[in-house]
Amino acid sequence: MTEPTDDEAHDEAHGGALGSRLNWLRAAVLGANDGIVSTAGLVVGVAGATDDRAALLTAGLAGLLAGSMSMAAGEYVSVSTQRDSEKAALAMEKRELRERPEAELAELTQLLEERGLSRRVAREAAEQLTARDALRAHARVELGIDPDELTDPWHAAWASFLAFTAGALLPLLAIVLPPPDWRLPVTVVSVLASLVLTGWSSARLGAARPGRAVVRNVAGGALAMGVTYAVGTLLGAAGV
Repeated sequence: MTEPTDDEAHDEAHGGALGSRLNWLRAAVLGANDGIVSTAGLVVGVAGATDDRAALLTAGLAGLLAGSMSMAAGEYVSVSTQRDSEKAALAMEKRELRERPEAELAELTQLLEERGLSRRVAREAAEQLTARDALRAHARVELGIDPDELTDPWHAAWASFLAFTAGALLPLLAIVLPPPDWRLPVTVVSVLASLVLTGWSSARLGAARPGRAVVRNVAGGALAMGVTYAVGTLLGAAGV
């Protein structure tokens, strides 16, 4: 069995930070994917009813702004709730450490023992961790929370807003920049190509095989554009 290299050891030592960064990257890729699919479906649907550039631009911009603001607001509310829960859990743990320190020390010892340490080593480790920083020790071992890295709702909101906007810009530009006869094929091809990329990226970030993810992504985007284009065409033909 070969010894890990310095780089591998470094990566393992910072596994938590690496996992957090990967989660943010995955969220950014999925946010961009949402922007691509939703905006593409919208502009392709409008393109089925009319080839007026102003109408396409208006619809695309409205979809981009509505989607990005909705994503940002949703992330802000969700992450704010998570942060409030984390702060409440930390406050309760702090009170318990103040009111019943021996019981909390025994609890930390048991948690460390459940992770594979012997009773004696677990007790020693619990005592050392408690002496150094009792709240941080219990937060990390018992609650799975790092008090120094609580989730930031504004960070999440801006990340979602920017990711969705970046994704939505592609179908918007693809539908308004080419000449009328090329708008639809250029949009479809560029959207499907970008969905291949986001599907592959999300799978790789999740350490999964990219084949199925790419197929699902492309099939979902193609279905969305096909349905909205058919509806737009029917409405346009009916003069709606």
